Amino acid sequence: MGYVKTAMLMAAMTALFMGVGYLIGGSGGAAVALVVAAAMNAVAWWTSDRMVLRMHNARPVPPGDPMGLHDLTAKLARNAGLPMPKLYLIDTPQPNAFATGRNPANAAVAVTSGLLRSLSPEELAGVIAHELAHIRNHDTAIMTVTATFAGAISMLANFALYFGGSRERLGLVGTLLMMVLAPMAAAIVQMAISRTREYAADKAGAEICGQPLWLAAALERIAAGSARIDNDAAERNPATAHLFIINPLHAHRHDSLFATHPATGNRVAALRAMAAQGGGSPGVGDRPLSASRVPKACSRRQEGPWG
Repeated sequence: MGYVKTAMLMAAMTALFMGVGYLIGGSGGAAVALVVAAAMNAVAWWTSDRMVLRMHNARPVPPGDPMGLHDLTAKLARNAGLPMPKLYLIDTPQPNAFATGRNPANAAVAVTSGLLRSLSPEELAGVIAHELAHIRNHDTAIMTVTATFAGAISMLANFALYFGGSRERLGLVGTLLMMVLAPMAAAIVQMAISRTREYAADKAGAEICGQPLWLAAALERIAAGSARIDNDAAERNPATAHLFIINPLHAHRHDSLFATHPATGNRVAALRAMAAQGGGSPGVGDRPLSASRVPKACSRRQEGPWG
């Protein structure tokens, strides 16, 4: 289903590119936009994950890292029935994480240094499990491709100011409307994708790590941190906001356009209800978290990210 949605998104974005191209340069502009859209489709499918990681200056996490992140992720990936994804570290104090990649065999999970400093071992396990759920649900293809297209559409709309043809065809008011509506269309697509998939990934992530309350506690802590700590790379690339487990944006006025996530309180309430009904590990319920139930790879004391 994820691949079908991705194909539909690519078709919709191609049509939008051609429409904007026609408004800018008539039939010739539409033809050029079609060529550009075809190239964008190919680039988005094969390289969008690497592009997103570069946008956030992510660097690979080596095996045997002192935080035990590789060991923890490998254990959770086995629980999820997934191959081991690549791991990346983003050097920002804001606690957050995301998954990317066109399929489970080419997936990556990126965590911030702030996440590693802020969360308990149990909470970290919940976050990694959530990201693995996105990979297993094949969400990452459409999430990553959307980020690439949303940024490209915003850029394409801005070109309208520099083409006299569009002013003759639409007038200044039409040009300004196009500049607003094209990025808004991309934001609407992101919102439609993000709000439902986050609940599904929360549920599946709780099942993968075996304890809904681990993820619930992590979401509350990440939401509090992201609300007061800037993520400069995310602010420069707001079209990637829907990738993160919690919306990383809050510093600029445009951030409300990219409010792609459901309310954290609603997500936490759903996880607590799941725990109360015996979801996750049988018999765990809503008892307080304890070190005895932390995966072995995550039981060491966290001392901050590696060098």
